Amino acid sequence: MSDSEDEAVERQFKIVLVGDPAVGKTALANKYAQESFSKKYTPTVGVEFYLKRIMLPGSKPAALKIWDVGGAAMEGTMIDKYIFGAHAVLLVYDVSNFNSFENLDGWLKQCKRCIGSSEDRPLPCSFALIANKIDLEHKRSVKSERHHRFAQENALLTYAVSSKSGEGVNLCFQKIVAELMGIKLSRADQEQQHQVVKAEVMIPRQDRIIANSNGTVKTAVCALQ
Repeated sequence: MSDSEDEAVERQFKIVLVGDPAVGKTALANKYAQESFSKKYTPTVGVEFYLKRIMLPGSKPAALKIWDVGGAAMEGTMIDKYIFGAHAVLLVYDVSNFNSFENLDGWLKQCKRCIGSSEDRPLPCSFALIANKIDLEHKRSVKSERHHRFAQENALLTYAVSSKSGEGVNLCFQKIVAELMGIKLSRADQEQQHQVVKAEVMIPRQDRIIANSNGTVKTAVCALQ
């Protein structure tokens, strides 16, 4: 096989999303794999599967098999099978839900137990800490310092995303896969993954319109959706 043919071989990676219920794991997977978002919350029972094919710099293709593990799985008997063979485990929490962050320590220990790590045996996969719902910054209950301290103490990659707006989602997955493939992303490569946030202009209700003394009109609220 020539060098060019070898470069064109598609690498396959199993990426597992874990964390408490309602932290946005399914929304995150949907946003990345299907470019969709639903406000309706439906708990994941067991595990859901997604497939996303991407092309990394150097024309190197990769297939991401994303396993969205239900929040109740940590107490179940199938968690070992969900985690087995993972190339990357994403520990997802909701920045507006402090308990979902605190519980990540339990998820991390459970995942490491399933993988079978030890002090003299390095983890065979990457772990990443994902702060989701950063669009709810005004409701944040987990300070950035706590996030980064937990990541540093446990040698975790760290990302902040919004499954709703898409901010940081593509870049998060691209960086994780690039690290697994030993590819260094340039600034231009990373900038291409930034999500463009679109704002819809809302017509204000009459009770939100304020008339100034000089006769000009302004609105009392600005809505971004």
